[in-house]
Amino acid sequence: MSSYLYGQTVAFETLLKDNISIRALQIYGGKVWYAGTDSKFGYVSLRDTADRKQIRVADEKLEFRTLAQSSKHFELINILSPAYLFKIHKKTLKVSLFMTDRKKSAFFDAFMYDRHHRGLAISDPDENGRANPIILLPVGNYQSGVAKIDFPTYFPGEAHFAASNSNIAMKGSRVWIASGGSRARIFTFQWNKPTKWQAFETPFIQGTSSQGIYSIDFYDEKFGIAVGGDYTKQTENINNIATTHDGGKTWQIQASGKNGGYKTCVKFRPGSKGREILAVGDRNIEFSNDSGKTWTTVSEEKGLYICEWIDRNTVVLAGKNRIVKMRLI
Repeated sequence: MSSYLYGQTVAFETLLKDNISIRALQIYGGKVWYAGTDSKFGYVSLRDTADRKQIRVADEKLEFRTLAQSSKHFELINILSPAYLFKIHKKTLKVSLFMTDRKKSAFFDAFMYDRHHRGLAISDPDENGRANPIILLPVGNYQSGVAKIDFPTYFPGEAHFAASNSNIAMKGSRVWIASGGSRARIFTFQWNKPTKWQAFETPFIQGTSSQGIYSIDFYDEKFGIAVGGDYTKQTENINNIATTHDGGKTWQIQASGKNGGYKTCVKFRPGSKGREILAVGDRNIEFSNDSGKTWTTVSEEKGLYICEWIDRNTVVLAGKNRIVKMRLI
């Protein structure tokens, strides 16, 4: 398969086919690591697709939409309650259960570590609108109810989307979290005060349970992008892309009515100084070369939910029953 991206050929190669839905990826050791449905976790090599391995993390058929990596482990939490946080040793692939959240409202949408081994797993709020994150620090861990907190209260009907493990972004000392549903907001905090969050409104599409921000990425501590829409009306493209230039305090709608619709994942292209951006959704893959102001459909590949750049010219995408590699030739 091939198409064109601003004069370059875009070529696809299938790395993995399986009966699985994949919404979380990590790149490590020249391999694509994934987690998905039926408690499946595994890897496939970027160079040799015959080099692959898959294990079952649990006997139950859990669904994982999160996958993070710390210095020694891959870590993942299933959606629905009870939520189990598993650690998988990078060298031995030994699985261990680290933590269990038995709150009825537990529904973990995304999980990420930064390069300083500081981690955040975000869940939907409880029935009283209280945040329910897990914050993992080199000096100790925090879970709701353990430490003094200063979290914003969620509005009724506001939550997060478990679409691509990318409604969390981290850059420098800052962390951002995107919400959707009745409100589409950005929560943010700094690592020196991880339980003191601020909330900022956005002009993003919002109001129903299927509308809002599905994915965010930041180029630096000031410039970021958010994408999403309405998964029940995927062709609609009004107020579903926005950018910020002040670290998430204010957001400006981009390309409203002039993009390919609902998106689940967005990533800045490495080495592009924030100008080039890739976004993927169930219906297509789009690219911007002007910091999100305009978008071009580069592929109409269906059923892909998540993307991760390997280098400036290679990106891995995954979704329904497959992982593919897209190269710019």
